Amino acid sequence: MAENPQLRSPEKILAAMDTQDYAATERGVFSMRVYGHLLAAIAGFVLIETFLFKAGYAQSIAAKLLGVNWLLVLGGFMVAGWLARGLASRAEGLGTQYLGLVLYVVAQSVIFVPMLYLAEHYAGGGVIGSAAILTVIAFIGLTLIVFQTRKDFSFLGGILRWAFLVALVAIAGGVFFGWQLGTWFSVGMIALAGAAILYDTSNILRHWPNDRYVGAALELFASVALMFWYILRLLSRR
Repeated sequence: MAENPQLRSPEKILAAMDTQDYAATERGVFSMRVYGHLLAAIAGFVLIETFLFKAGYAQSIAAKLLGVNWLLVLGGFMVAGWLARGLASRAEGLGTQYLGLVLYVVAQSVIFVPMLYLAEHYAGGGVIGSAAILTVIAFIGLTLIVFQTRKDFSFLGGILRWAFLVALVAIAGGVFFGWQLGTWFSVGMIALAGAAILYDTSNILRHWPNDRYVGAALELFASVALMFWYILRLLSRR
């Protein structure tokens, strides 16, 4: 027979309230750790890019990557993000999570070099700053939507997997059949990145275990990098 909540003793009520407060506090600490590691990953990305450009390595890296089909670089960027999400979801040990985050930040820093190099030398250096500002504004807005509405966006998981697969097929079509992936492809990918941020943020609030904050930060960084990439691509084309 179920216990009538009205007949519960004050001690049981206080114990339940303490449990809820403790869980809320733990979740708050988890969220702070996730976003702290996200900021650290972004800072690491910026420092690596600054070093590559200041040390003169960016030009040679850009030349090598631009020497192949540019759509292959786009595909590599997509695959790297997909693998990062898989690693983030499977890694349980803290050391493995940190390793995945560091490797992914380094890999993204290298993949981004040709995009940043072209934007700086052919689209004007201000394009990079504009893309960064737009990415930050979009990220903050999407994050606030999740935190204020408390809506569970986990239903986007299946949609995102299919959308990423369709995007990879489109990129493969560009490589083998010469399909033109122009402005609307970039707009669609920006929308896809926004959906990924909603999905990741919702999971951070509801579903990620409290000891997997590094993996959660890795997944969120992948979504932010995806949005920045395609905003930068869109502005550079203009």
